[in-house]
Amino acid sequence: MFTGIIEELGQVVENQRRGSGARLRIHCRRVLEDADLGSSLAVNGVCLTVVDRQADGFAADLGAETLARTNLGRLAPGDWVNLERPLQLSSRLSGHLVQGHVDGLAEVRTVTPLNAENWELQIALPPELARYTVYKGSIALDGVSLTIARLEGCILSISIIPHTWTNTIIHRYQSGDLVNVECDLIAKYVERLLTDSGAIRPPS
Repeated sequence: MFTGIIEELGQVVENQRRGSGARLRIHCRRVLEDADLGSSLAVNGVCLTVVDRQADGFAADLGAETLARTNLGRLAPGDWVNLERPLQLSSRLSGHLVQGHVDGLAEVRTVTPLNAENWELQIALPPELARYTVYKGSIALDGVSLTIARLEGCILSISIIPHTWTNTIIHRYQSGDLVNVECDLIAKYVERLLTDSGAIRPPS
């Protein structure tokens, strides 16, 4: 479990295809302070397992499902990624509950300066994901915990503060980029409970 508070920006060293999967190698330092083989780390919001650890980076294997559902397969050497260690039960929950299980991809429409310090990020969501969003609700984009400022159908807008802009890969977004989306966990559980009880029916 993660919180969506990014600890470090890592840089891709290698993304090597292996059969139906791949091995991703990332240069970083801070998130490795207490990481061992088998530890979990979130890379752009995707929970991955450390399979090789060096002093200046780590490697993780990507399965076919991860390659199909996330943007990790598109990463190339030199690309930057958001990194976060798992939440400790004794820690404050500064963002929101993020599992590291990406629901799908969304497209960046615009990144617009609002003033000298803030920006507005506009994202187009697939309809099957937009249904889990609400005004002022939480959403994770590339592992970053964000609050929805405006919602119009499948288009959501988010205000980006200077700290988030500087310390995540959001400042590198361009129109057309695909970002990993994890919807609010509570919304998905509520839908399942209501569906199973017969209160609502799933979409056809």
